[in-house]
Amino acid sequence: MKKSLFFTFSLFCSLMLSAQNDPQAMRILDDFSARATKAPSVSMEFTMITSDLAENTADSVQGSLLLKKDNYKLALGENQVWFDGETTWNFLEAENEVTITKPDKKDHSFQNHPSDIFTMYKSGFKSRLVEENSSAYTVDLYPTDIKSDLVRVRLNIRKTDLTLLDFEYKRRDGVVINIRIGKFDLEHKADPSEFVFPAARFKGVEINDMR
Repeated sequence: MKKSLFFTFSLFCSLMLSAQNDPQAMRILDDFSARATKAPSVSMEFTMITSDLAENTADSVQGSLLLKKDNYKLALGENQVWFDGETTWNFLEAENEVTITKPDKKDHSFQNHPSDIFTMYKSGFKSRLVEENSSAYTVDLYPTDIKSDLVRVRLNIRKTDLTLLDFEYKRRDGVVINIRIGKFDLEHKADPSEFVFPAARFKGVEINDMR
């Protein structure tokens, strides 16, 4: 009986420990986050590859992002999005239409809240350093909410300057979104106007105001 109780207690302790954040991963993520959030802005060019494992399909699109705190300008193929902290403008080139909305605060996807990639580890996730080599760290984030649509978020962070190499969202529905960074810049000093839809450049555009 004593052996059984000891085994149960040992198993409980090991499960509790496995659920904790990896201290080394947290140190890396803290430094990575501080470097990005203290920069004047974050600018990146990337390729987004979306794979559906269930359907055995994949497609890719080129994109770019300019980010300052929560404000951003995102270009993803023919879709462009501006967010100035209060209002979102979503422009579809093929439709020559811009849709104006207030953001969904519950939507923390990359397309709707890209700054999360630098801070999401602080709440609602457990972190683990899964690999370290001469050039990069690989850190996995696991949601603490077992009902989350996400299974895992993986970040590959360059060792020398703690810049982002790529990151990946793995969803419960079998969709994997991998974002491979081609250019990563922390020096650009963004003007506030860069996060507002430039109406003068898009004369004749159809406006769909959903606010």
